[in-house]
Amino acid sequence: MAGAVVNCVNIRLNAATVAFLLEHSSAEVVMVDQEFFTLAEDSLRIIADKKKGTFEQPLLIVIGDATCDPTTLQDALRKGAIDYEAFLESGDPEFAWRPPQDEWKSIALGYTSGTTSNPKGVVLHHRGAYLMSLSGALIWGMNEGAVYLWTLPMFHCNGWCYTWTLAALCGTSICLRQVSAKAIFSAIANEGVTHFCGAPVVLNTIINAPPADTILPLPRVVNVMTAGAAPPPSVLAAMSKLGFRITHTYGLSETYGPSTVCAWKPEWDRLPADERARLHARQGVRYVGLEGLDVVDPKTMTPVPADGTTMGEIVMRGNGVMKGYLKNPEANAEAFENGWFHSGDLGVRHGDGYVEVRDRAKDIIISGGENISSLEVEKAVYLHPAVLEASVVARADERWGESPCAFVTLKDAVDRSDEAALARDIMRFCREKLPGYWVPKSVVFGPLPKTATGKIKKHELRAKAKELGPVGKSRM
Repeated sequence: MAGAVVNCVNIRLNAATVAFLLEHSSAEVVMVDQEFFTLAEDSLRIIADKKKGTFEQPLLIVIGDATCDPTTLQDALRKGAIDYEAFLESGDPEFAWRPPQDEWKSIALGYTSGTTSNPKGVVLHHRGAYLMSLSGALIWGMNEGAVYLWTLPMFHCNGWCYTWTLAALCGTSICLRQVSAKAIFSAIANEGVTHFCGAPVVLNTIINAPPADTILPLPRVVNVMTAGAAPPPSVLAAMSKLGFRITHTYGLSETYGPSTVCAWKPEWDRLPADERARLHARQGVRYVGLEGLDVVDPKTMTPVPADGTTMGEIVMRGNGVMKGYLKNPEANAEAFENGWFHSGDLGVRHGDGYVEVRDRAKDIIISGGENISSLEVEKAVYLHPAVLEASVVARADERWGESPCAFVTLKDAVDRSDEAALARDIMRFCREKLPGYWVPKSVVFGPLPKTATGKIKKHELRAKAKELGPVGKSRM
């Protein structure tokens, strides 16, 4: 209504990165929760020091919360920030607002999870936000009055458009300051939660929660949408077993968040649980609001055959795709080459038309000239009873050039006294489920580094694998 563009900033970034985002986006108003006021203040100071006398301080508004320490709010106000409630009172109730005259006008800016370089600013338009917000309700069967729990950050693709969807459906938002399994089960029991979204890391937290933190059986069917990283079938199966109804989607910041859905087929209900989970782990078919989805040879743009094995790049086009990257014509030319948005994800198309992601283009492992899907190896590792989380990357190999290296976080109850024996057992386990050359040749134990949205930082793991040096010559 104000004619502004919203840019939801990731609260887990450091001050230097936030400063880059605020400066790159030419932010004129900064609204900040009192808990993160110091982060905003430090970020603006970095820009001011860089620009010296030419810096124009944006309007700084602090949002108070009665459940937080009042001294942080008082400190912010003393430093000149405007109180949010007072700011609202200064508005004109009779203001005659006009909707955008052109649906192509920008509604939101969101920065991708920049890891190795400065993040790219994804510019979204009103038409796309409108279509994908309503698509999100349609594919999820979300009705008026839905009670939605915010386990997904709103800075992650504008909360996958559900900020806008809930407004359209007169839904209720339940917010958490800290996401934990205990808080999720409590909200389900006490607040009437019907829906929530989360990356697979959130689902893993729920599955492995201690009994004292859970409230089971669930008081009602709770709908859970997962995306953000490819979920292992074992995680989907475990969530379904607890009584959650899982909807598996896939997308990117550039496609307003989820833009494909693994639409459930009634005949899958009659299949064994492991087969259901395997089918459910596919990324599926396009949202109703997305015009085009395909898997193509990136050089010729020819669609790959629907045989479930021929890999190509997943591409999209239509109103459910961004306008482009802010102030980055080179990245735009690359992303939209040949009239499609290039996702950078490698996948296959199955005989029923469903798409399945097999890897990021940069994550594929090439061993002895053969391609290995790191996601397929991860699925096998996740099935091991001792494994809580796993990520697989390429490690130099003296014989094969590269071989899979598995980074593993063990479940709390697992005996860690002999990690070498555990590593051998995980390799043996994988050998029963994978081709020999796909089996990890090395296993490293410890916590996995993650982005603020729960994605595993594979670039850091690749760097660790490089530090380990090459795997010695093996027969496999």
